[in-house]
Amino acid sequence: MDLQISVFLLFVLFAAGHSFSCYQCTSLLGSCDQTTCPVGFTNCFSATVINGNSTKVKVKSCALSLGCPSGSINLGIGTISSYCCSTDLCNAQDAPDPSTNTSNGRTCYYCDGQSCSNTVSCSGTEDRCIKATGTFGGQSLVVKGCVSKLICDAATLIPGLGGVSCCSGNLCNGVQSVSQSFLFLFCSLLSFMLLH
Repeated sequence: MDLQISVFLLFVLFAAGHSFSCYQCTSLLGSCDQTTCPVGFTNCFSATVINGNSTKVKVKSCALSLGCPSGSINLGIGTISSYCCSTDLCNAQDAPDPSTNTSNGRTCYYCDGQSCSNTVSCSGTEDRCIKATGTFGGQSLVVKGCVSKLICDAATLIPGLGGVSCCSGNLCNGVQSVSQSFLFLFCSLLSFMLLH
């Protein structure tokens, strides 16, 4: 019995002594530094974000295991490519550049702030169309576009999104008018992906 307790205590001491580490930075701030992740953050995350003006931002950070997908999303006004990994400092490489992905033949609707009747060609692993609705500041917002299955599955975990639905047919995410800017919802989705 004493041997079991001793082995257990030894295991606890060794397990508690290991801290999970990732690289953390944004390309806007320069070089990346190693950081010790907070308790519960067991993944490293890397993302490449390109907005409609072709401005590219690369981000690296610690991430929760829940809601840390690898894949890409194209919302017409911007694209995000990300990957997650679960070993120390595994996010040394940048996430793939989403602008280098070739079209895969799928087409989805996206919203530009005025309407959701625009279409975007999906590329790479974007095998689904997404439609997400939510409220920001009391205003109803809609986001549509192309998405990888893993990101779509993780998007259902985002607090504040009233509904996330994904479908696998061309233009299956439907046409709908939008009277309010959806950039707030896009920013919420982006910040969730980058900070969680």
